[in-house]
Order: sequence, then structure tokens, then C-alpha cells
Amino acid sequence: MNDQTLDPTIHIHELGSRAKAAARGLATASTEAKNTALVEAAKALRAAMPELIAANEQDVASVAGKKDDAFIDRLRLTEDRIEGMATALEDIAKLPDPVGRKLASFDRPNGLKIERVAVPIGVIGMIYESRPNVGADASALCLKSGNAVILRGGSESRNSTRVIVKAMQAGLKAAGLPEDAVQTVGTTDRAAVAALLKADEFVDLVIPRGGRGLVELVRDQASVPTLLHLDGNCHSYVHEAANLDKAAQVIRNAKLRRTGVCGATESIVIDRAVADKAVPKIAEAMGADCELRGDAEAVAIDARLKPASEEDWDTEYLGPIASVKIVDGLDDAIDWVDSHSSHHTDAIFTEDADAARKFMTGIDSAILMHNASTQFADGGEFGMGAEIGIATGKMHARGPVGLEQLTSFKYLVHGDGQIRE
Repeated sequence: MNDQTLDPTIHIHELGSRAKAAARGLATASTEAKNTALVEAAKALRAAMPELIAANEQDVASVAGKKDDAFIDRLRLTEDRIEGMATALEDIAKLPDPVGRKLASFDRPNGLKIERVAVPIGVIGMIYESRPNVGADASALCLKSGNAVILRGGSESRNSTRVIVKAMQAGLKAAGLPEDAVQTVGTTDRAAVAALLKADEFVDLVIPRGGRGLVELVRDQASVPTLLHLDGNCHSYVHEAANLDKAAQVIRNAKLRRTGVCGATESIVIDRAVADKAVPKIAEAMGADCELRGDAEAVAIDARLKPASEEDWDTEYLGPIASVKIVDGLDDAIDWVDSHSSHHTDAIFTEDADAARKFMTGIDSAILMHNASTQFADGGEFGMGAEIGIATGKMHARGPVGLEQLTSFKYLVHGDGQIRE
């Protein structure tokens, strides 16, 4: 549905009211019921595959010639990607239920017994851009963690999102859970986003997932608490004690496996002590598949590199381009990366454990890698089943946001007639 006649404020009020009621029902749902909903939703997704592919083709056609290849790749659904979405729902069903976990317990001298237990957050507003699979992942994670969710996907993915939400609601219905636990905004009017960001009465948390423009808009306009997912200007640093062959091959994967994901390496930082060997090895590993833009020293070493501009050091390309910077040792690398990183994911390549430890301690990013591709920055790869995003802030949750990060907690205090003096 994309009804431009809807009043955005009234529409969000209605969605929020229904979501709040659904959240109360979902908060006390059994693990078995939530798992049944996820498994049945996976079945519904597979059954709807022809419908979903047709809807997605409409979405892709609507932006043909208007968006770049990286954007269209994020938007496009294939049979394999839909199967991956369905499998992710089943994987989340197999994970432990995060609700009701006893996080701590302690006894007071006066005999009070105090427990801290995990509870759902409530109603989550999920605002994201072109990737329709985010809607399925977010819905599944919210469902398993006992939260209702209101999805506001990018207008480009509205047809795909509609089919995905219908499948999720089919799963909820089959499990006897409130269908309003998963809803989507029914208008592409941007005023609806503004209304969602101000819907304190109904919405407990807003999570944006997309480019810097979207995240900054949410940060600046929301009165609802937010969990921010900023862009991924990720760095891979080749230390003087690196295995250069290993580093070159892993960095190729970190850059080119999928260039449009936030965990893709965008900047390659190389220690001057090994630059004469490392720059050609990395250029050879990339071949014609990636344009490398280097500082003057890197360009002088290998003519396959193009000169970089100052803008390159802070750019998330989301495409087959990477910057190359030569630094004077580990301390210089830490200063450079910490200054230019978006604090999403950064990596060091070295066989020196002490150097790795210093780099990983000195860089203030959500995820640090040692001798591994930055594209492992993913909730599924962390064993979380799926993720809503990578949180780059420092409050509540940081790094991949999975089931545990979608819970809050409360205290249960048990007494036997105690009174306070």
C-alpha cells in the first residue's frame, strides 16, 4: 500500500496505537509461539517468492537510470537472497530467547532478594533505505525479542516491503500472535518519517539504517530515543610485520566481496617499512576490479594507482574504489585511522600480537579485526542469526545489534515484609 491520501500524523498515530497494543501481547508470548511465528513466516516467504520477485522488479524498474549499480544491487532480490531471508528467520527461531534472562541477582543484608531480568524494549521504529531484506531481518529480531516493529523502508523498496510484511503477519497469525506486531508505513510521504520520530507516546526506540544523510536526519529530529548506525568508512592497515600475501588476498575480499555493504574496506593504510612490496601486491590482487587512489608516495611506488584527493580519506565509496595511505609506523597508523574512520570496523594485518593488541586498543571503533576481512562485521557472522545494523554509538548497544541488544531490563525485588527505616 502507498496511499498518498493518508494524513501522515494520523497514520503514524494509528500504527503506533496498534503496535503498542501488539507489544503488550508479544511481551508475554511463549518462546514456542514466537518460534512458530518465525518458522511459519519463513514458509510464507518461500510461498510468496514469485510475488516478491515481481514486486521487487517493479521497485528496481522505478529507479533504473536514476541510481548507481551499488544502490540497485542493495535493492535487488533474487531467489537465492529470498531463500537467505527465509533461512535467517529459521536461524533466529533456533536462537535462545533473550527475554526473561536473569542478568544478575543479589541478596541484601535486610533480606531483600533482587533480580535483574531482560525484558523487551516495546515498540521499535525501523527506518531504512534501499535493502528490502532489512525489513525481514528487523521484523524477525524484534519478534523473537518480544518487540513490535513499525517499518519505514525506502520508497524505492515499497512494493517488496509490502510482500515481506504480509509474510511476517501470516507467521504471526499462524502462531496466534498479534499481526500488528509487524507493520509498515503505508505512505511514502516524508512527513510520516518526521511523525514517527516524534511519536514518543507509542514508539520506544528508533533505529535508522542507511546513509549518513538518513542517520543525521534521525539524530537531529528525533525526540524518541535512537540507536544510530552510521556509515562504514572502514580501514585495513598493513603493519610492518604483516604476511603481505595473506594481507593482499584478505583485503581484496574486504573491498570487493560486496562493495555496497557497510563493512567493506574503503581505505587501505600501509606501513612505510613495507610499502615498496605491499603496494604492488595489493594492486596486483585488486587487478582491474578496483580503482586505487593513493597519496603521492603510493602513486610513486605503483603507477596503477591514481592520485587521491583530501576528500578520498573520508569517503565511503560503496563501490569498487579504495584509497591508499602510507603511514610512518603503528602510532601514525592509529592516529590516522582513528581520525578518519567512521568508527564502524577497522582491521590490522600483522603477525605481531603486541602490535595487534595496541592497534585494537587504540582505535575507538565498534569492531576491530586482526588478520580478517572487515566484511565479517555482520551479526550473522557473529552467531547472532541476523542483525538490525551495526551501532556506532556507545550507549545501550555497540557493534552488531541482535537479539540481546533489542532488550532492556527491569528489577524484580522479593521481600518478606521488610520496611525501610
